[in-house]
Amino acid sequence: MAPSLLMAVEYGGYVSIVKLVVFLGLFLLWPWFLGWAHKDARAVGAHVAVWVGAILGAGALGFLLWCLVPIYLAGLLAYAVVLGGVALAYVRYRNTRVLDFDRLLTVDHLKSLVSKSEKLAAMEDFMFITARNNEVPKPEPRTPVFFGYRTAYDIVTDAAWRRASTVTFTPKGETYEVVYSIDGTPTRQPAMPREQMEYLLYFLKEVAGLDSKEKRKPQKGKFRSRQNKENTDWEVMTAGSTAGEQVRLTRITKESALRLPDLGLAPDQLEQMERFRTIEQGVLLVTGPRKSGATTTMYALVRNHDAFLNSINTIERQVLSPIVNVTQTVYTLTDTGTTTYAKRLQTIVRMGCSIVGVGECEDPETAKVIGAAARDGKLIYVVMEADSVLQALGKWLKMVEDRKLVAETLLGISNQRLFRKLCATCKQGYAPNKELLKKFNLPADKAKVLYRPGKEVFDKRGKPSVCQTCQGTGFVGRTGVFETIMLDDPELKKAVRTVKQLPELGMEFRRRAKMLYLQEQALRKTMAGTTAINEMLRVLATGKKQASPAAQ
Repeated sequence: MAPSLLMAVEYGGYVSIVKLVVFLGLFLLWPWFLGWAHKDARAVGAHVAVWVGAILGAGALGFLLWCLVPIYLAGLLAYAVVLGGVALAYVRYRNTRVLDFDRLLTVDHLKSLVSKSEKLAAMEDFMFITARNNEVPKPEPRTPVFFGYRTAYDIVTDAAWRRASTVTFTPKGETYEVVYSIDGTPTRQPAMPREQMEYLLYFLKEVAGLDSKEKRKPQKGKFRSRQNKENTDWEVMTAGSTAGEQVRLTRITKESALRLPDLGLAPDQLEQMERFRTIEQGVLLVTGPRKSGATTTMYALVRNHDAFLNSINTIERQVLSPIVNVTQTVYTLTDTGTTTYAKRLQTIVRMGCSIVGVGECEDPETAKVIGAAARDGKLIYVVMEADSVLQALGKWLKMVEDRKLVAETLLGISNQRLFRKLCATCKQGYAPNKELLKKFNLPADKAKVLYRPGKEVFDKRGKPSVCQTCQGTGFVGRTGVFETIMLDDPELKKAVRTVKQLPELGMEFRRRAKMLYLQEQALRKTMAGTTAINEMLRVLATGKKQASPAAQ
């Protein structure tokens, strides 16, 4: 009798190994969940004793039912329903006490579990560096500092991957509107809850060296992020409003350090601009609407000179980037009580510099100082707002109020726009219709193929496949398109001095200098596949909307 019983036990006749493993696994899940809930309830501020007691009682009741119910699967189901019901009730309750990104069993949380290991590995290689050049250690989870750290990490890494130059946070009721500027184009992102924004703002102010308690006065600071041993500098700007603090996060790039060949000038225009290296006096007007890159062009022209052989100064309201061996003077709001922009410029001119970059000229007093300095032997690059070469010339003549002085000192005028460049990886060629070619006076034999952003591509499972080069935007980076006129012909200078009407001057520029208008230069870029027709229309239409009726 005894040997038969031993044989039955040996071969599993009385005990199922599978059922035993399942039983032990689910049983051990109970104390693990109890320990996690105890720690989590303390972190989120829940009533620890109540929830720990509920989970403890639910686990004991479920275990008892599992043991008493004669059917194994029915007992398993009873255990799962009792303990799982209390567990879901706790998760639902704690989700009401935490921020969106810290909630459990939501759609976003389940999606994040798939890529969690990759994200954790990426965070290990990531570091915030404060304005004082101190590394920020990763904070303890579920602390106020950690919430700000994690949100800042998500924003900074996402903005860098999408190539966003600025991230703007604008208060709108109980949320903040988030907008990326990608290649100069605003791109709306999901709104951020106000509570989460408060944690983010506190953290950004701390790493940027700002006063975290100041919520009204404008503040500006910088910090650095480091990932995979690559550093990225960021600027934080805050300003109070009746709706809440407005925040702008700007990624500091090397665009302002471009040289002349990097701007997008046509070959003949580049040759003209590079000649200024050998010119000793005169005025070049560098013009365009706001945010068209005119200041960057002025910087490139200044860098075209040897700063060791020339004394170079600039006057600006805000310095985009430092220029080696160039004295950059900042005219701030505090200066308005003691001096004017023009008088500050005059002081710089009298210091004996040979080349001056003027970051802004919008008043007659400044224009007259520039004209007099150019006549006295200075080479001056002047940034002005204008929508065309002719509009810039008309504006300059009106401010200087001396046609003879303008004709004597003005070397040339450039006007520019920034166009997004088509992604070389996914752009698609197409045969344009004849009506389109006729509209832009394009010969059919020279415009057989134009290019446009690539269409959305789907993989075998029907999911959209995003181009990793442009992140699905169809564009990567920007290039300048320029309308230029160089007044190196005595007849052109005579026309500036004598011709009263701007349209007539435009005809002289076309006839004697073969000047191409901005649209014609943009069409050259389009035919070369650098940009798209729709991008050209978008940029030029925006310029027309910004222009005043008088200018048009």
